[in-house]
Amino acid sequence: MNLTSLRQQVGQLLIMGFEAISFEPNLENMLKEWQPSGVILFARNMESAQQTHALLAACRKTVSIHPFLCVDMEGGAVDRLKKIMAPAPSAASVFASGEKPWFARHGKLIGAECHALGFNTDFAPALDLAFEASRPVLGSRVVSSDPKKAIGYARSFLRGLQSAGVLGCGKHFPGLGEGTLDTHNELAVIQKPWEALWEQDLLPYRLLRRKLPFVMVGHANYPAVTGDKLPASISYKWMTGILRNKLGYRGLIVSDDLEMGAVLALGSIELTAVESIRAGADIILVCRQAERVHRAWQALVKEAERDPAFARRVAESAGRVLAFKKRAKELKKFPSRFSVASVEKARKEMAKFAAQLAQASAQKSFTI
Repeated sequence: MNLTSLRQQVGQLLIMGFEAISFEPNLENMLKEWQPSGVILFARNMESAQQTHALLAACRKTVSIHPFLCVDMEGGAVDRLKKIMAPAPSAASVFASGEKPWFARHGKLIGAECHALGFNTDFAPALDLAFEASRPVLGSRVVSSDPKKAIGYARSFLRGLQSAGVLGCGKHFPGLGEGTLDTHNELAVIQKPWEALWEQDLLPYRLLRRKLPFVMVGHANYPAVTGDKLPASISYKWMTGILRNKLGYRGLIVSDDLEMGAVLALGSIELTAVESIRAGADIILVCRQAERVHRAWQALVKEAERDPAFARRVAESAGRVLAFKKRAKELKKFPSRFSVASVEKARKEMAKFAAQLAQASAQKSFTI
């Protein structure tokens, strides 16, 4: 498992998405050539529970170093599994119940659904704060404008995920709570001073830094902090200066999807891939188009061949990713056989939880 070649190192810096629903030859060839750190599936890749498990199993078998098998699964509006599993309640609805034991239960049940299908990594929970400015964008994905209350939910949710054998991720560093634009489409510019960010948006990352396997960095710009127009996802000051050095985060830093409109508007996928790694990301996400995945991978290789300092940066993150993978028992617990019983149990438990939550909400409304 030693990363001896530059190409192997670059592979560990990439989690890729794709269009396929089956393990077709093109996908197999891409995985064999690029040997990515992991893959991420979306609703477009999933037709049934058994098909999803088979697709993940084939990807895992083709990649030589245990891959991150990823999904965005928060519940509510961000529920990639709802067509093949039981729909999961949103973070906001679970938090609004006031039932603190349900916070961990939410994570555990989402983790159980993920694990039954073969996923070992869930890019959740969102640690963004529920400020009024971002309500139209973030909606039920976030739970409170009070950072301590948001931390309480997130800490329990992460514990639940972990108990189901699934890695979690805090996002979207340093915080989209004051953002008014959807970064899938446009760059959010958040005019908030450092002192307020430190006390509010950054508090979840400060207090949970040892609990987060991954921190995902978002595509928003904070000019009062950096004095430039760059998103945090390609900002050395945010990723290396603040997250790594000032906050002391020692887990894996991953960019949000580099195919999102907010970052693509800044330049080519080649440019953003290189600059994200240069700034301090350990892993970049390129979530859909095979051509862009290839261009990003190729650009990282070429830049490392050209620039010895960048080659050292690549080696540093590749080493960190590999060390993490050696420690992470979640990557070694893939359910090798598809279990109808496990899937049905996860579905029933989630449906039961959703019904209990709905009943509690109705009773609360009636009482009020």
